[in-house]
Amino acid sequence: FLLMSTEEYGLEITNNGPITTGAQATVHASLSMKNDSVASNLYHFNWIYAPLILIKKFEQRFNSVINVTGEFPGTFPVSVWVTHRNCWLCRPVARNVTVLQITEFITGNLTIAQIEDSRFITHGSSSSTGAVTRISFCLHDPSNYFKSASFVYNWDFGDGVYQITKEPFVYYNCSTMGNRTVHLKVIAEWEQIGSIIHERETVQKTGDFTTALELLDAVKSINVVGSRETHVMENLSLSLHINGTPPLALCWLIKAECIPLEGEKCHLVVINGSCYNLSHTFSDAGQYCLSVRVENGVTMLQTYHEIKVWPTGIHPAFFVLLCIGLVSVTLGLVLYTTFRSNTQQKDLVEVADFDFSPLSDKNLSSHSESGCGQICCRSCFLRSSQEAARESHELLHSFYKPVKMYTV
Repeated sequence: FLLMSTEEYGLEITNNGPITTGAQATVHASLSMKNDSVASNLYHFNWIYAPLILIKKFEQRFNSVINVTGEFPGTFPVSVWVTHRNCWLCRPVARNVTVLQITEFITGNLTIAQIEDSRFITHGSSSSTGAVTRISFCLHDPSNYFKSASFVYNWDFGDGVYQITKEPFVYYNCSTMGNRTVHLKVIAEWEQIGSIIHERETVQKTGDFTTALELLDAVKSINVVGSRETHVMENLSLSLHINGTPPLALCWLIKAECIPLEGEKCHLVVINGSCYNLSHTFSDAGQYCLSVRVENGVTMLQTYHEIKVWPTGIHPAFFVLLCIGLVSVTLGLVLYTTFRSNTQQKDLVEVADFDFSPLSDKNLSSHSESGCGQICCRSCFLRSSQEAARESHELLHSFYKPVKMYTV
């Protein structure tokens, strides 16, 4: 549509074309005032639509509608200007023009939708491999010109598959990704009374339509590779591995809790591969969640990755290892001390000297008279080598080496 403006008025004009020859088109004009101080008088709409044929005209205070038709294909301008109703010869307050397209063929367009959860989701000209795709033809017939016609639809999917239907839609499923061009030929037939001989005759119109179909692999998985723990002011690096056909629109956000990502309230990037590396530094300790959303025009997938951020200092794992080490050393010392005590008790043997010779009493009295300070001292009992008798014998037999050997 076009909008023609003046300082005080605005005039908008639209049409619902294109139409086929013989059908009717509607052209609508609307007058608006930019300044509230302008007096709202009655206005008159003056139309120029030749060589089109006027079918009907309707006019209100600030609006005017006309229905026109054409017997020949082409592009036809339709213009209108507005004057005050009581002053036909006055200067127009606003004027505007629109262009109506008329063709001899059927008018309409093709749409592609993918079935997801029993719903039809439109992704432009894209669809995912392995999913059921519905291709539909939408007839543009604003005046119900084809209300008594019967239609036949010839489909060509561009991969050697053809199909003929009486319905304006078809279901298509392909497991191989790639670009295809879908062709459709529409044939409409109906009967009408001839304008010359006034007999019933069969009228046929056709239309050829094409649309691009891009089959992409669905986003099947998102794998987040990296640590789930880090420290404050440390750089955490994560790698995202995506199973899907690029280009991929990746959106990620780190918050205190996992949330579904909607709209553009996240870090949005477009990648042409299957891997993306991101880095983030946390300024506060706590529990965080990385939310990731990936879509490639046909499917969307979200995943989450929890992250624990510790305060700056020793990691709790080191405390655990330190405690284990201290306990181990303590147990080792206890075991060593116990084993050592048992060994020393076995090695210690109490040894006493006994004198069974007949001179023991004399020796004892002699010892007491001589004032010797120690009973067992050898120096108090020394004799010449011919008179002394030696007696040496081991008191106890042991598996261990004796501590001392005594000679009596």
